[in-house]
Amino acid sequence: MITFKDITKTYPDGTIAVDQFNLTVEKGEFMTLIGPSGCGKTTTMKMINRLIDPSAGTIYINDKPIGDYSIHALRWNIGYVLQQIALFPHLTVEENIQVVPELLKWKKEKAERRTDELLDMVGLDPSIFKKRYPGELSGGQQQRIGVIRALAADPDIVLMDEPFSALDPISREQLQIDINRLQKAIKKTIVFVTHDMDEALKMSDRICLMKEGTVVQCDSPEQLLKHPQNDFVEEFIGNRQSPWLKSVQEVMKEDVRSVHEHEQENGATIPVKSTLEDAYKIIQTSDQTIFPIVDNKQKIVGVVTRDELLQYFYQQEKKGAGIL
Repeated sequence: MITFKDITKTYPDGTIAVDQFNLTVEKGEFMTLIGPSGCGKTTTMKMINRLIDPSAGTIYINDKPIGDYSIHALRWNIGYVLQQIALFPHLTVEENIQVVPELLKWKKEKAERRTDELLDMVGLDPSIFKKRYPGELSGGQQQRIGVIRALAADPDIVLMDEPFSALDPISREQLQIDINRLQKAIKKTIVFVTHDMDEALKMSDRICLMKEGTVVQCDSPEQLLKHPQNDFVEEFIGNRQSPWLKSVQEVMKEDVRSVHEHEQENGATIPVKSTLEDAYKIIQTSDQTIFPIVDNKQKIVGVVTRDELLQYFYQQEKKGAGIL
């Protein structure tokens, strides 16, 4: 979908912001760029929609160099969510959302349907919020409008530049959950910039950790946590473990009841070393109410109920773990 090939950005004063950067973002992927301040993550993202042009190298979208697109066609197909919400204060919520559809000359009925659909998707009742002005909304509500305004014209790509950093912790956590759910529904290609590793771990399909304008490691959250490639990665990640990478055995501990006369034939079982994410997938594809926990020889070592697992998952979701 998006390919960076040997991208370098050098500023007139000689500063090299991005240096021989190579990365491919797959269609429908949530890719996070993260790293220390000044590592080039925002510069890299802004080169996708040509707010900044590279000094060398080529960026491709769908195998076509971005320079071959007209600047308007390129940007209309890329939604952009800023750290500063930047809603137009003199326009209603509805008018803010419809800015790009109007530029694209959408019919009024189509634009209104899209507005209602997007407001519903982020839990804002259109009948209540469409006619409000930005000044009548909370910070979290304004940022939700900023996100769906970027989605209004149904772009293939969405860029998000630290969109939650100005919010209070509660609003930030709720928006992280909302965006995860939204992405599962709409499957856009998202490039997300953040300085918050916990946020990256919750939200990303892959995380690209940068240093001095280069890629240090680009991997899934699980691989970054389990297999940091060097001391810099390990130090930047810190002592974290996503709850979804814990094993059933680690989490349930004393809660896994001993098995006495439990019998199970041809039903689903949960390996005791499986991660909670794997366990969630198992219970989603079975109508059982009780799941045997088995060791590597398929011997039952405990049982857990669907309700117990779902309750744990729900508690993690409230903390923003982002699986449900």
